Amino acid sequence: MKRTILASLLLACALHAHAAPKTAAPSPAAVKAAKYAVTTYRTDVVKTLAGLVSFNTVADPKIPSDQDPQHIAFKNYLKSETSRLGFDFADHGWVVVIGMGKGEERVGIVTHGDVQPVDPSKWKKSPFVLDQTSEPGKLLARGAEDDKGPIATALYAMKALKDQQLPLSKRIELYVYMGEESNWQPLVDFLKTHEPPQMNITLDAEYPAVVAEKASGTIAVTFPKAGAVVPAAGEPHIAAFGGGFFGSQIPEDATATIANATPEIEAQVRARGAQQEGMRYEFTRKGNELEVSAHGVSAHSSKPEDGVNAVAMLADALAVRPWPNTTAGAAVNYLNELVGTGLYGEKFGAIAYRDSFMGPMTVAPTVIRQKDEGIEVSINLRRPRGKSIEQLTGEARAAIDGWQSRNLTLANVTVRTGEPWQRLDAPQLPVLMNVFSYFTGMKDPKPVAIGGGTNSRLFPNAVSFGPGMPGQVYTGHSEHEFITLKQLLLNLQMYTAVLAELAK
Repeated sequence: MKRTILASLLLACALHAHAAPKTAAPSPAAVKAAKYAVTTYRTDVVKTLAGLVSFNTVADPKIPSDQDPQHIAFKNYLKSETSRLGFDFADHGWVVVIGMGKGEERVGIVTHGDVQPVDPSKWKKSPFVLDQTSEPGKLLARGAEDDKGPIATALYAMKALKDQQLPLSKRIELYVYMGEESNWQPLVDFLKTHEPPQMNITLDAEYPAVVAEKASGTIAVTFPKAGAVVPAAGEPHIAAFGGGFFGSQIPEDATATIANATPEIEAQVRARGAQQEGMRYEFTRKGNELEVSAHGVSAHSSKPEDGVNAVAMLADALAVRPWPNTTAGAAVNYLNELVGTGLYGEKFGAIAYRDSFMGPMTVAPTVIRQKDEGIEVSINLRRPRGKSIEQLTGEARAAIDGWQSRNLTLANVTVRTGEPWQRLDAPQLPVLMNVFSYFTGMKDPKPVAIGGGTNSRLFPNAVSFGPGMPGQVYTGHSEHEFITLKQLLLNLQMYTAVLAELAK
């Protein structure tokens, strides 16, 4: 206990020392370059973003990025833009490095060119066309915020510095990794032989700066067909249950089928669902079966509070009676008993906890997969400092074991998580705070922690700087991803000023 208290005090002192530096205005040269960038390239940056999002750079599990035609085409477009803007370009397969200037010391900008899966049916236009008209002021496309918008703004920030001929003493390098959303190992391997810049900023999270990230984790179990309850003839039961798209997205769609559903059961489910804020339901009768379709709001799974989880909400809407532990019924019962509609795992045994700086652990069911052996339920975890992997894993398994003892035996029980990350002493923090405060007008900005994980973990002296504003919904990973034109241009100004300050 004394060690825990001491660690908390040391963390608080470190945050006080590094999180709230006294802000000052950026240098006149940095401000001039930033204003030049937004005045000169406000149209060009949108055009380049339109080109970047036109490539479907979702990972194909069957084709490595360096062999994927869409990824190669994206890199070729990036190469042509780089040549036009006057920078050097190096293609290392999974990693592209775009450089400007010379110097023993280097400043790195870390981004990624791959994007998350997308459901085109949910978009007003193609998610791979920059939609500038459906919602005036918004630039809608997969990757607009995560992470092709930052790539475009970084390019023109560098171009503005080049045009202004600032006397920079450090080389600037823009890193574009093609597997951030799917596979970090190629980047890990690349950095074993490639020496990265001494100082880096990652453009893949939030402002004012991100100095701590929760660890991602998964609790997955399979409800097997073998051993499941066989309902009596005519007995109401859950015959099917599914939902979700991918593990780092809060699901906005889920479906269930109730066999032998009486009018009373339908009325009860309708009434319970009608009480859920942000949810929409559709009910279809097919013979003695009632199909229920649930529609919520997708979000990044690191910020479940920004979405409405259709899987969790549908399970809750079905909690109008005890259901037999059929394969699908057991999945519904499991979710209602151990997860519910909360965000923090309070019902899942003893796993819930929080850290004073990084916040609470979040627990969100994300994907219900139909497999040959049964139904797999995957729950996404985002955990802060405060518990060891062994403790959290043990607590999760204890809760699962308790549920099994009361219900039925599960298969393929998996509990895994990584370690949270923090970097409180990055030397560029005062510059980031100065620039952010100057261009936003926000006084006394302080670095923050997030639930997501970025490649900052892999680069020396790296912290994240945008593109999301504090207090705003982050739309990356959702089916309504966008960046506003206003934010894109604000980012362009801030990135230009930061690079001018860090590379001078």
